This record gives sequence, structure tokens and C-alpha cells, in this order.
Amino acid sequence: MSEPAKKKAVYEDLSTIPENMTGEIIDGELVVTPRPSRKHGFAATALSGKIGTPYQFGEGGGPGGWIFIVEPEIGFEENILVPDIAGWKRERFPGAEAHNWISVAPDWICEVLSPHTARYDRIGKMRIYIRHRVPYVWLVDPILMTLEAYSIEPDGRLILNSFVGNEKARVEPFSELELDLGVFWLEE
Repeated sequence: MSEPAKKKAVYEDLSTIPENMTGEIIDGELVVTPRPSRKHGFAATALSGKIGTPYQFGEGGGPGGWIFIVEPEIGFEENILVPDIAGWKRERFPGAEAHNWISVAPDWICEVLSPHTARYDRIGKMRIYIRHRVPYVWLVDPILMTLEAYSIEPDGRLILNSFVGNEKARVEPFSELELDLGVFWLEE
């Protein structure tokens, strides 16, 4: 006997999940994960602040010119993904749209890994980001205290830089800013 065909998830299915969960549609599957842990949230908030201040607001001599959104819904064809942070160069960010999800692929995405999301972030979502040519994807692991920075070349090749612990790093596409990775980790 064969298994019955699974119904592909659609946007309206996202409204059926509990409020304390995050829902995404990855390759036709409704994926529901718990809200982030405190380490996860701390890393995302710290990173958003460190990058957003100079790159979104132009403060501290930063270049400005970017728009950052925490946990946006982004439509990649039939997929609806919710990265931890996404950034668009201001001129590429779409104005008002008739739906909640953003229809333009970001110029940069950061996924903060957790035990519940790492598999989806590393495999399912990363494949979609590559397919849609998101130029820069960062994977931040607040437990291992690592930053993996991927550059997705126009031909689909990946270039990886990785950093750990309290290293200081200049990372594309924000290489004008030296990041002290130690400020992203909530120590116990």
C-alpha cells in the first residue's frame, strides 16, 4: 500500500499554529518550531543592533542604506520563510504589498541556530536561499559560539568564512565594521 499524498501547505495554514510557535512553509511542508530560547534571542538582538546602527541608520560613521527586519515573512515562490534577521539594500526593498510576506529576496540573511531549527536552517532553508541567490547568509550558533558566513556566488558556488568564540571579524557584506563576536553570546 502506498501512503496517501500529503497536502501541500499554503499561506493560510500559518494562521492555524499556536501563538507561541513559529510557522514556515519549506518545500510544501508546514514546519512549526518553538519560539527562540534566550541565548538565541540575545544573539539575534545583539547582532541586529550592532549591524543595524551603522548600516540602517548610518550612526557612528556607518554607511546607512540598508533596511533590516527581525523575523520577517519572506515569500520564495511557494515557500514562506522566517529568518531571524534579513536585510535589503534600501533601493531593493519593496514598498507596500497586498500581502504580509515580503516578495523580494533579501541581500543578507542571518539564521540563529537552535537545536529545534538547525536542521531546517542548514538544509531546507539554505537550499532555498541558494536557489534564489541570496548573496549572503550567516549561520550563528549561540551554543557553539560560532558564525559561519556564506557568500553565494552568481553561479551558485558557496564561499565560507567561519569564526568562533570572542574573535574579532570583518564579514561581508558588512566588512567596514569590525564585529567583536564575544558580545553575541549570553554566558551562563
